[in-house]
Amino acid sequence: MKIAFLGAGALGSAIGGSLAEGGADVVLVDAWRDHVDAINRDGLTLREGGSDRKVRVRAAASADGLGTVDLVVVLVKSYDTRAAIEQGRRLVGPDTVVMSLQNGLGHEDVLADVVGRERVIAGKTYKGGVLLGPGQVIAGVRGKETVIGELDGRVTDRVRRIAEAFAAAGLDARVSGDIVGTMWDKLMINVATGALAGITRLPYGELYDVPEVEACALAAVDEALAAAKASGVRVSWADARAPWLKAKEGLPPEFRTSMLQSLEKGSRTEIDYVNGAVVRAGERCGVATPVNRTLVACVKGLERRNARFGKPA
Repeated sequence: MKIAFLGAGALGSAIGGSLAEGGADVVLVDAWRDHVDAINRDGLTLREGGSDRKVRVRAAASADGLGTVDLVVVLVKSYDTRAAIEQGRRLVGPDTVVMSLQNGLGHEDVLADVVGRERVIAGKTYKGGVLLGPGQVIAGVRGKETVIGELDGRVTDRVRRIAEAFAAAGLDARVSGDIVGTMWDKLMINVATGALAGITRLPYGELYDVPEVEACALAAVDEALAAAKASGVRVSWADARAPWLKAKEGLPPEFRTSMLQSLEKGSRTEIDYVNGAVVRAGERCGVATPVNRTLVACVKGLERRNARFGKPA
C-alpha cells in the first residue's frame, strides 16, 4: 500500500516510520526542511523502549512530483488542515482514500470540501510520539490502538485493507462500525485536560492534584456528554470522571498536553477542534456549554497574548 502522511511531526513520523518498517511504501510530507533532509540523508531514528533503531523512509517538503497514493493520512495541526489537503491534492487519484488521525472534531468536513466526502474516512489513534530533533522521534505506538471507519458506519473493504496494513506493521488497529462515537470518546479525553493544562500551565502530576481543576474538567466533560447525547451520538463513557481518569492513564507526572506545549511555544492551539467543537455541537442541538465556552475564551486570550508579546517566559 502506498501511503502519504501530510504532517510528519512526532506522531506522523512515529506511525509513518513504523508502517514503512512493516513494508508499506510510505512518504512523509512536511514543511520542516531540516527534518525532511535528515530523514532522507540518515534515515528516521525511532526510539522505543529505551533503544534506537533506524528506519529507511522517504520524506519530502511538498507533494510535488510524488504522484498519487492509495492512502493520505492527515496529521497536521487542525488549523492547517485545509491548506495541507489543498497542497496535497495532487496525491489524490481516482481510488485514493483520505483519513484524518487528528485530535478533535471537524476535520473530515474540511477534507470533504476539498476532495469529496466519498473519499474521506475517519480515524482516531491513542498512539503517541515526541519529536527529539530533525529525524529523531520517540515512538509510543506499540500496544496503543488506532480505530478507523467509514463516516456512514459501513464496514468496507477499503477500511479493512487499511487496518490490515497497520496490523502488518505490528500496529494495533481495528475497524469501527460507529467511528463517530469513537471520535467523541476520544474528544472527551481532550476536553477533560487540554485547555485546563494550557491555561494553568500544569503538567499532569500537578493538574490532577487541584480539586477545583478536577471539578472544572468534569463540568466540561458533562457538557460534552450532553451535547453528544442530544446529537444522537453513542459514547462509551458512563460518566465524566471516566475520561478524566483515562486521560492520565499510563502517562508520567511530567506529561504536558499538546495544548500546553503549543502555548509554551507561543503557537496556536487546536482549541477550536476540541472544546470549540463541543460549543458548536451544543449550539446545533440546544445544549448550553458555558464551561467549554469559557475555556475556549481563555485559551484564545492566551493565543492573542502570545501573538502580541511573544511566548511566555
